[in-house]
Amino acid sequence: MRRLIPEKLHVKYLPGTDSCVLAIPRLYTLTHSDITGDLFLTIGPHYDTEQISKLYTRLMRDEVLAELKEEHDGLVLNVYCHVSGGFTLGKAGWRYNIFRSELPLALEALRYGDKSLFDQNSELDQVPVFIHFRSSDRRYNKIEPWGIIANYSN
Repeated sequence: MRRLIPEKLHVKYLPGTDSCVLAIPRLYTLTHSDITGDLFLTIGPHYDTEQISKLYTRLMRDEVLAELKEEHDGLVLNVYCHVSGGFTLGKAGWRYNIFRSELPLALEALRYGDKSLFDQNSELDQVPVFIHFRSSDRRYNKIEPWGIIANYSN
């Protein structure tokens, strides 16, 4: 697993979101800079549409969106990756493999970036993680279980 460099992670909380208080749903928007390697995580009651509306991000569609929400069996972390469909750069198989290789780092950034919440609510580390690969190609359009959030604690 690639290790997170905390100094390269920039975290922003949207209004109405407390770093230590769990409010459901809790949504995460993660983008990055290919040039600097910096990661940008926004945590809030909705996705950071400003963060993902920049031209480069709209062309690459390599953002990671996630939501911590209540489902019938309890809390889950659903993570969404846009593999193909619409206008995206790169073939589905190539993008799928990149997402799979980079997701451990993305999940570590999410866990570390929201560590105040996890430190205050240790039971959240047991929340299951499900990755939703969204693709117009049926081979890559799937949901995979990726363990629990604690697996991505640094």
